Amino acid sequence: MDSLQALFLALIQGLTEFLPVSSSAHLILPSQLLGWPDQGLAFDVAVHAGTLVAVMVYYRESLSSLLMGVLGSGDNLSLRRREVSALLIASLPAVGIGIAFSDVIDQYLRGIGVIATTTLLFGVLLGVSYSYRAAGADEQPISRLDHALVIGLAQALALIPGTSRSGVTITASLFLGYNLATAARFSFLMSIPVIAGALLLMLVKEFELFFSSANLTLTLIAMLVAAVSAYVTIAFFVGLVTRVGMMPFVIYRVLLALILFSILVFV
Repeated sequence: MDSLQALFLALIQGLTEFLPVSSSAHLILPSQLLGWPDQGLAFDVAVHAGTLVAVMVYYRESLSSLLMGVLGSGDNLSLRRREVSALLIASLPAVGIGIAFSDVIDQYLRGIGVIATTTLLFGVLLGVSYSYRAAGADEQPISRLDHALVIGLAQALALIPGTSRSGVTITASLFLGYNLATAARFSFLMSIPVIAGALLLMLVKEFELFFSSANLTLTLIAMLVAAVSAYVTIAFFVGLVTRVGMMPFVIYRVLLALILFSILVFV
C-alpha cells in the first residue's frame, strides 16, 4: 500500500464513519474500482483507533457525565445509569453477530451489487423515517432498554457494507419517536463500544502485525488523518442536520446506488 492510497482511505474513513452514507462501502469501492491492493489489518486497526479517539474527544463531556452517573455522583443519577445501560444493550447485537458472522460477511457481502442494494434500500428508509418523524418528538436521552435493543438490532444490519451504521441507527430512532438531535447523539455514543470492540478483536487476531508493520510511520499518520477528519465530520454533521435535516444524505445515497447499478450493468 503506497502513501497516496493510505492517506486517501484514512481520509475517507474519517469523513464517512459518522455520516449516514456507509464508511465500509466508501472504503471497499475505491479499492475495487481502482484495483488497489487490500490495505491490510494494521491499517484497519489504525483508522478505527483514529475514529474512536475522535468520537470520544467530541463527546468527552457527555462521557464524563455518564461516568459520574455510573460512579454515583452528580444529579439525575437514575437517568444517566439507564442511558449507560441502554448504550450497552444497544451494542450487544452488533458485537455478537459480528463475532459470529464476520467471515461470512467478508466473503459474500462485499460486492458492488450488495453495496448498491443496501445503499439504496437503507437510504430510502432513512428518508421515510425522517419525512414521517413524529411531531414534537422526544428530546430526552434514549434510556428505554427495549428501544435500545431495537436500535442495537438495527445497528447489527450495518455489518453489511452499504447499510451505514449511523444511518440505520438514526432511522430506527426516528421510527421510535425520537428527534433527530437525540437520535444522532445516541448513534455516535453507541459507536464507541462497537468500534472499541472491533478494534480489540483486530488487535487480538494480529497484535504483532500492527506493531511490526513495515509502514508503521505511515500507519500512524493514517490514524491521525482519520481522527482529525472524523472529529471535523462529527461537528459538521451535528450542526448540519439541525439546519437542513437528512434529505441531502438520502439524495446522495440514491444517486450513489444508481451509479453503482450502472457500473454493474454497463461496465
